[in-house]
Amino acid sequence: MTPSSVLTRSAATEATTDDHQRPFRLAVLVASTREGRFAPVIARWFAGHAERYEHAEVDLVDLAELRPYELRHGTPEFEEYAARIDAADAFVVITPEYNHSFPAPLKHAVDLLRAEWQAKPVGFVSYGGISGGLRAVEQLRLVFAELHATTVRETVSFPLASALFDDEGRLLDAAAPDTAARLLLDQLGWWATALRTARAAHPYGG
Repeated sequence: MTPSSVLTRSAATEATTDDHQRPFRLAVLVASTREGRFAPVIARWFAGHAERYEHAEVDLVDLAELRPYELRHGTPEFEEYAARIDAADAFVVITPEYNHSFPAPLKHAVDLLRAEWQAKPVGFVSYGGISGGLRAVEQLRLVFAELHATTVRETVSFPLASALFDDEGRLLDAAAPDTAARLLLDQLGWWATALRTARAAHPYGG
């Protein structure tokens, strides 16, 4: 083995180590835009977890504020949204379940972009009736697969969500959801750092 090859491998190892130690950028998308929505309660709870997670930097993207149906290609608002999604290393979608599916504004927000989603991991926090929003999640997995994104297995789900929180938005029994949130963030972190390193070494061309 030549000295130059030793140096090259050493530099590559150091770069990989540094990349894995650097926090991953997590965009949290709040899907519901309905008046009187329960989404802010779920979003505050999860964002609190994500912001305390030592490996993540969080960007909260609330579709009620973004108003995706009003975005037009080439406008500053569109470019800002595209830049936020492009900058993210991973995503969490917080979604309710409407009629066995997910909200239309979320589909529109996702469909506005393509390359910005590619080769990145996506996790889900869902809520709703007896199913806890899981039917919406299963459909979203198909959508993100078409966009060449990787959905992680772990999810956080809240069946009959409004009964699980008190009037101040605090979980009545936080043990299981807290554990699920940590597992989700751990999986996202693994995929986020691995795929960030891969994209840097070889840009994705799906």
